[in-house]
Amino acid sequence: MTTAASTPISGVMFQRPIPILRMFDVAKAREFYCDFLGFTVTMEHRFEPGLPLYMAVERGGLEFHLSEHHGDASPGSTTFVWTIGIAAYHAELTSKKYRYGRPGIDHLPWGEQLEVHDPFGNRIRFCEKRG
Repeated sequence: MTTAASTPISGVMFQRPIPILRMFDVAKAREFYCDFLGFTVTMEHRFEPGLPLYMAVERGGLEFHLSEHHGDASPGSTTFVWTIGIAAYHAELTSKKYRYGRPGIDHLPWGEQLEVHDPFGNRIRFCEKRG
């Protein structure tokens, strides 16, 4: 039990999660996550040249890890992200005229949701809570 969101009573506290998403093509991952969604690459790692890439991208406090490693994640995963400013993000994405997707906003009982699909079958649901 906690008395506040950041004050653990049991001595255990969880911090923000970092979803790991499977990727198969670094150039396509950069095009989608950086050029389209507006994230910045913050880390890249290969155990040696020619081996799979493990890469981190970040924007506005949200971080994703993208991995070419077979055992790290399954393609076709869905990540749900509570978001503030969904209308502005939608306008930004729409203005880019990304040729592989033009997401809309769905008006759902829990909020306004914008869903994007990356080139590897993963879905990200950005959602702003209803007021």
